[in-house]
Amino acid sequence: MREGILRRFGGRLPEAVANCDLSLGEGDTPLVELREIGKKLGRGRRAYAKIEGANPTGSFKDRGMVVAVAAAQAGGARCVLCASTGNTSAAAAAYAARAGMACAVLIPAGKIASGKLAQAVVHGARILQVDGDFDDAMRAVREMEDSGDAAVVNSINPMRIQGQKTAALEICEALGRAPEVHCLPVGNAGNITAYWLGYCENNAQSGTGLPKMLGCQAAGAAPFLRGGAIERAETVATAIRIGNPQSYAGAERAARESGGRFIAVSDADILETQNFLASREGIFCEPASAASVAGLLAESESDSGFIPDECEIVCTLTGHGLKDPDIVRIPKPEIHPANPASLKKALDAIVAGHS
Repeated sequence: MREGILRRFGGRLPEAVANCDLSLGEGDTPLVELREIGKKLGRGRRAYAKIEGANPTGSFKDRGMVVAVAAAQAGGARCVLCASTGNTSAAAAAYAARAGMACAVLIPAGKIASGKLAQAVVHGARILQVDGDFDDAMRAVREMEDSGDAAVVNSINPMRIQGQKTAALEICEALGRAPEVHCLPVGNAGNITAYWLGYCENNAQSGTGLPKMLGCQAAGAAPFLRGGAIERAETVATAIRIGNPQSYAGAERAARESGGRFIAVSDADILETQNFLASREGIFCEPASAASVAGLLAESESDSGFIPDECEIVCTLTGHGLKDPDIVRIPKPEIHPANPASLKKALDAIVAGHS
């Protein structure tokens, strides 16, 4: 039985959630070596995927959400509120349901993957569409933050960062130390902020070392590469389609203090990497997740010296591929006669084509 974040890391989380038992079994996600990616990298480098899609609602958001919702419940809130491009809404709705609380979600009109919206709806969240993009929805949430009617559970809530830092603690435990480089997608920038916090706390306590942080953005939604907020961010990777990250300062600090940097990759590279991970590594992740590996490959190909030889690299895959199934182009299957001879001929062709 997976004990969950609050029980496993209770001593390293804020006192506000010390006596809370909220859990859906989040955390303890797999760290899997990416052998085919390692071959691409060469030079003795070993790459691993932290598969956060194995969390209960299929994304890394569950780590922070269980802490944020538990703190809201302990503080007497009756409702949780968030702006979301998808994953946050799914996690907020699930944990609110578990805690017996109401949940309201502000989403950008027509800008959310159906798989994620379905989760929020089925968990009982009330959906409020905003005539604008995520940044417009987030501005509305911030204006409502002090109303006292609901607890905001976006990553501006420090409890979210506290929960998400636990992924870094798990990585250090699995490897016996921190990796030399950590790559992860950057949208609202709470996750890179949280990982850096986790690595720093773990290093102070256990001397496990610190990685260089590589923040990976989509080229059409890359405020860190453009030096500030941008309007109307665009990318197929809906989870990072954010032009005004709420944790901008924390992400910049993580990059600066770690000796890290940000990189932007095209939508074409993101989708190509998503397909490679699925077809060659057996890991199906959403497009935003693939941005972390696409960024790693791009940085490696640049031969900048940022990625050392003979090193260990971790890429966070933030969400499962079924979060955004519409992005996958499914060809119409061929129809074959239902007899063994015909099907055997088709099977032989499949085997020959794969060798």
